[in-house]
Amino acid sequence: MSLTIKTLGRGRRVAAGSLIAVTALTLSACQNGADSASSQSSSAAAPATSSASRAQGAPSTGGSPQSAGNAARPSSVAKPSAGTSGVPSASQANPSAMTASDRCTAENMSLRLGRTDVGAGNIRVPLVFTNKGKKACSLRGYPGVSLIQRDGSAVGTPASREGGAGGSVRLQPGQSAHAVLHTVNDGVSDIPCWKDSQIVFVYPPGSKESMTTNSGGLRVCGGTFTVTALEAGVPS
Repeated sequence: MSLTIKTLGRGRRVAAGSLIAVTALTLSACQNGADSASSQSSSAAAPATSSASRAQGAPSTGGSPQSAGNAARPSSVAKPSAGTSGVPSASQANPSAMTASDRCTAENMSLRLGRTDVGAGNIRVPLVFTNKGKKACSLRGYPGVSLIQRDGSAVGTPASREGGAGGSVRLQPGQSAHAVLHTVNDGVSDIPCWKDSQIVFVYPPGSKESMTTNSGGLRVCGGTFTVTALEAGVPS
């Protein structure tokens, strides 16, 4: 009876040991299977991620962050060159315009009024510019003309332009050009005359510097006060 009990005890222990061994093998197999499946899943997913990155234009994962940033920057955009902004330069606006170095200036000219011409109710007075410099210079266009008092107060309004612009006038040293001031006699129009002036205040064409000369008491009547473009010479 004692022998039978011992035999049964050993049998249970062997059976229990076998069961534990089988359980351990099963767990190990399951763990290895899960790890293998996870590894296969990661390997399968990697090419897909790389392909997606290439499709979106992203740099490869092997590059440094600096190279990735450079790849993402857009290429430089060429800036428009000067003069293409739609605004024309002086030469584009007027191809025949004189250069500043060639233009007669207030500094190298003298100014005076010529002999008054009265006829048919009109008064015309030449405004004479003379080159007093040592080299030739040119004038073109209309001078800006106003009448003022000795205290600088304005008489009426500046002269308006009369006639065509004309061409360039080349003045050698000592030569003159003239524009013509025009008004009308008192009584020709119902518009009242301006008060007498003492000074003719003038900007030569293209100049920002002014010149003055004695007006000789020139008085504008009939609301007419005009100036022509410059032309060569002085009226006789």
